[in-house]
Amino acid sequence: MKKRIVIVATGGTIAGQAASSTETACYKSALLPIDQLIAAVPALRDIAVVSGEQLAQLDSADMTPAVWLALAARVNALLADGAVDGVVVTHGTDTMEETAYFLNLVVKSAKPVVLVGALRPANVMSTDGPMNLYDAVLLAAAAEAAGNGVLVSLNDTINCSRDVTKTNTALQDAFKAPELGYLGYIQAGRPHFYRRPARKHTCAAEFDLAGLTALPRVEIIYAYVGSDCSLADAAVAAGAQGIVYAGVGNGGMPAAVRGHLAALACRGTVIVRSTRVASGIVTRNSAVCDDDCRFIAADTLNPQKARVLLMLALTKTNDPAEIQRMFWEY
Repeated sequence: MKKRIVIVATGGTIAGQAASSTETACYKSALLPIDQLIAAVPALRDIAVVSGEQLAQLDSADMTPAVWLALAARVNALLADGAVDGVVVTHGTDTMEETAYFLNLVVKSAKPVVLVGALRPANVMSTDGPMNLYDAVLLAAAAEAAGNGVLVSLNDTINCSRDVTKTNTALQDAFKAPELGYLGYIQAGRPHFYRRPARKHTCAAEFDLAGLTALPRVEIIYAYVGSDCSLADAAVAAGAQGIVYAGVGNGGMPAAVRGHLAALACRGTVIVRSTRVASGIVTRNSAVCDDDCRFIAADTLNPQKARVLLMLALTKTNDPAEIQRMFWEY
């Protein structure tokens, strides 16, 4: 019996249109409805019983925490339906990794959830959207995909939502996990897994969105030569409960910045040290003595994903030791 897969659409380049069949750089995203995307891939009905829902129609640069909450609620509701075997979410690629990691922490089901998008709009030559959508449905319908958390699939690859990042502005193989590698590939009509996610996710995660109407405000501050604390002060004044500092090297920061952020931490702002470097562990008590400063080390999470985890952590606690535990576990 074919699996029933629901595609929840949010827009993005996969639903985009260009002025000509050769224009791959200048186009408008989030134009085509999900029914039209499904109709463009008739082979979908050979692998699953597919239906679509239009939850949003956004360029993913316009994604918001409010849409995240609505998306998570809808995905959880669908997965709680015994007649639904998996969910595919179409999404713009610019912020896909953040949405995927957010869902990875709040979806309460072991059923497959796959995020998919495209680097080229729907009406250009060699558009990648239809094949990516086909592969995503194939993956969501596969028994091997269950229990692996929220997955990201583009360009015949299977990625862990915690590890994946967009590595190129426009190329079709932009989504990679540079340090830890793909979970697997989609080849010859089926997924091939070579590793599994190591960190807690979905059913094992402690985060609960019940009753939440908004997420705590967390800002990202980027380190550079000559940087100071004016942006951090502005973030706190604007209501930020947490700051992710994208530091240099191993999450390092100028001495004056370190002292100022430590003072903010003592007054209750939660500070996470990430890095502007593309890969590697931000080691606790290495470049900075986190114990003395009441900072949290981001481990291997990049700044944008560290922000996602901190937002959810702040719905439960502002204790730095407890939030550090979460960063080691998720």
